[in-house]
Amino acid sequence: MGTGWYGHLGAGSGEEAFEVYMWPEQLVVKHGGSSKINCSTSCLQPTISGLETTLSKTLLDKQPQWELYEVFNVSTDTVVYCHFTCSGRQVQRNASITVFYPPEQVLLKLQPTWVTVGKVFTMECRVPAVAPLENLTLTLFRGQEPLHMQKFEGETAAPQEAMITHNSTAHKEDGRHNFSCRAELDLKTRGGGLIRKTSEPQVLEIHEPMPDNQMVIIIAVVSVLLLLFVASVLLCFVFGQQWHQRRSGNYGVQAAWRRLRRSYRA
Repeated sequence: MGTGWYGHLGAGSGEEAFEVYMWPEQLVVKHGGSSKINCSTSCLQPTISGLETTLSKTLLDKQPQWELYEVFNVSTDTVVYCHFTCSGRQVQRNASITVFYPPEQVLLKLQPTWVTVGKVFTMECRVPAVAPLENLTLTLFRGQEPLHMQKFEGETAAPQEAMITHNSTAHKEDGRHNFSCRAELDLKTRGGGLIRKTSEPQVLEIHEPMPDNQMVIIIAVVSVLLLLFVASVLLCFVFGQQWHQRRSGNYGVQAAWRRLRRSYRA
């Protein structure tokens, strides 16, 4: 069971030749997760066998030529060993385990969210706590069209934050598309698969600037309305003054007439 071999003993050595297999030969395990490991041999009657590791392990099943284990609580990159002893000789094989942190959150921000055609806006994509970073690719999309892609570098196994920014010029049709960011953690070279996670779609509000002739018309209309408003205020003021003067004049004539009548009676 499994492929490959380690330690082949030739017939000339006086010992029985046999091989040891381990499957899978490379493992990728989510932080804190578990994985199954199969050890097998071509020796028909091995006397001693086992799985050597610092991880917690359980023997799930066993036959004379193979054993199935499960390792638990994988938290760091490590190496495990399968070994078999046949006719007094021991042969072992190892497998590497890589711990990964999947991109569980992909956060996209547009700055600003309201922009005029022809102006620049910024796309910022952030993925917190992801590893291994050198296997991560972030891609920014407008609809289905990729705008910008970036791969990362880094040898540390500890989770890190990954972030990219991209400046783009706003177009009229941008208001009809969703913007998104996709994170891809490619673990195929390490014995795993491809993990994808996409952000929530974001919408850009596009403002179209007015043509110059429309702006001139709007300014002219506003100027005329403002002039009419000022004229109406002035006319109201003038008519008010005239009305006040007339009322004051009538009251003066009536008062003089009453004084004249009193003098005559006296």
